[in-house]
Amino acid sequence: MARGLAGGGTGHASVDFTASASGVAGPAVALVASDGTVLAWGDGCRRLLGYRAEDVVGRSVERLTRRPVQTLSWSSAPGAVGKRGSRHSAGAVVEARHRDGGVLRLTVEIVGTGGASGEDCWFVAVTGTADGDEAGEGQAGLLDRSPLAVAVWDSDMRLLWLNRASKELMGLPAAGNPGTSVPRVLRGFDRTSVELALREVLATREPVGNHVVRWVSPEDGREVVFSSSLFPLAPRDGTPPGICSVSLDITHTWERERLALLSRGAQRIGTTLDVMTTAQELADMAVPALADYVAVDLAEAVPLGEEPLARMDQGELGIPIFRRAGMASVHEGVPEAPYKVGEVVYVPPASPYLAALREGQSYLCPILESGPGTWVDQDPIRRQVIRDTGMHSVMTVPLKARGTLLGLVSFARNENVVPFSRNDLLLAEELAVQASLSLDNARRFTRERTAALTLRRSILPEELSGGAAVDLASRYLPSARHEGVGGDLMDAIELPEGRVALVIGDVVGHGIHAAASMGRLRTAIHTLAVLDQPPAELLDNLNKVAARLAQPDDQSTSGHPSITGASCLYAVYDPANGVCTLARAGHPPPILVTPDGRAAIPDTPVGPPLGIGAGPYESVDLELPDRTVIALFTDGLVETRQGDIDAGLDRLIAALQHPPGDLADLEELCARGITRMTARTPPEDDVALLVARTHTAHGNRATARA
Repeated sequence: MARGLAGGGTGHASVDFTASASGVAGPAVALVASDGTVLAWGDGCRRLLGYRAEDVVGRSVERLTRRPVQTLSWSSAPGAVGKRGSRHSAGAVVEARHRDGGVLRLTVEIVGTGGASGEDCWFVAVTGTADGDEAGEGQAGLLDRSPLAVAVWDSDMRLLWLNRASKELMGLPAAGNPGTSVPRVLRGFDRTSVELALREVLATREPVGNHVVRWVSPEDGREVVFSSSLFPLAPRDGTPPGICSVSLDITHTWERERLALLSRGAQRIGTTLDVMTTAQELADMAVPALADYVAVDLAEAVPLGEEPLARMDQGELGIPIFRRAGMASVHEGVPEAPYKVGEVVYVPPASPYLAALREGQSYLCPILESGPGTWVDQDPIRRQVIRDTGMHSVMTVPLKARGTLLGLVSFARNENVVPFSRNDLLLAEELAVQASLSLDNARRFTRERTAALTLRRSILPEELSGGAAVDLASRYLPSARHEGVGGDLMDAIELPEGRVALVIGDVVGHGIHAAASMGRLRTAIHTLAVLDQPPAELLDNLNKVAARLAQPDDQSTSGHPSITGASCLYAVYDPANGVCTLARAGHPPPILVTPDGRAAIPDTPVGPPLGIGAGPYESVDLELPDRTVIALFTDGLVETRQGDIDAGLDRLIAALQHPPGDLADLEELCARGITRMTARTPPEDDVALLVARTHTAHGNRATARA
């Protein structure tokens, strides 16, 4: 692309068209005053003839020709100049001297142009070699054989000259149609973007490089994307008599970038099952690759967290649509956003957002109008933001999945002067499809997780009571993994004669079915506990119940979840003698903490898990000193994929023991155990911990048999 104008010691300039990214040589062009003085010298001319800009700028063009050429004037070039504003080009063959002494026969086109001051100039472009000199063509990057599209504009933004590539692109005849105004010639081009760039060059007298321009064929809708550079045809301190544009077709590169963006989106959108994270990932992915500002708003059907959302009420500023879930901007602080994340988004009744909601179709506004009578004029907050940030082009795309409208994502540009195109909308819709599927999965996960947690809370007692036999403290920590809430069970059941049953268990699986299975298992345990059976006998009967519930009968196929396996530890503590009788069905053993702070695991037999085996189960009696702590827990607390259960048990023992004489508060002890066990990594499974401090009827301190 072009590096711009370099002022020389004479006050004139060199237009430097360097090689393109594909290695194509820049064109050989020059600017000559009406008296034959060279005003600007293209880098392609240097490669063609060997003269540097400082060798020729400010000197007569006749020094470069083998035979003297009549000094060109506006009246002496037939067809080159008519009335002002209708200038034409003329072709000629010249013999030009190379710096090494050789001679090249060149075909040139000479275009008359003029500045606002009325000073007339010639734009000279080498289009070919008269004798087919292949070496000369390779050095010059000759315009009519170059893939670069080159055009010359006057100070009124009228098109004066095109090379062959430009003519073929726009479907013009070989003779071209010079002297035509911009709106007529730029059929299929993004006029707003091109005109803004041309005006900027004329006003600032500075080149504009890497300007992306799109052209859409009026016949078949084919889109071509160019990277263009625009140069003022004058020295820095002079009024530009015109502009030269050089454009390179980057359509394939542009398409590769779009495909790469979609590929990155597939990898980076939906990395979690959290709707807020997914919404923010979508916004971050589209900025700045597609837009300067992106906002993602989600409907009431998509909860932003585990708690249900309060209904959105209509406000003074308009109709509530969604809640803001994510946003991103190329500017720090996101000044384009009138609403923060978590806030309700309001729009006026005439807003295109509502049309997108009603019709479920995307909305494209290449040029955003905010004057009187527009929908923006009815929204004072957005109107002020648009004016302050220079927002000029917007798109709105619905987020839909499985027939459900999940929300809207809005794209806007302010720094990028190129308006959104239909292809931009297609790309935005592809990103929205990716995000919608992830949002719907997150929505379903959040909904099921919320339902499972609600079911757990409704099934389990709000507060555990151990009566006079034990003091209790407990913690339940649901896993944040994708599988959802598990079926962990813990309970305390008061029995006759002041005794208490302590229960801990874990149903196989996750989600609402596991929570429901846990509820059914808890009901069975309470029913059997009323019969006051010994722990081993209770587990044997509970195993039969679990096996029956796991059978695929008519009840299970009608939609009721089945128990496919569970572990359980059932213990009965009698304060009259300080004996704790327990039995285990595939569950981790308890940890006992003696009054002097020592923690250990008693030797207790274990039977098969419930529902998948046939016993037998065996009870064991533990004589516990007064104020002994019994810790019951599920395997999620001590077992991870990185470490085995024995290492986890050792860590939990270390977390529960305390100095001699320090009767730790149960709540503090419970919290300490959870914190130390989950500090390194989040739990991969649900975690349940139940600790009980025993009391004896007479305060006896018999030695524990463990």
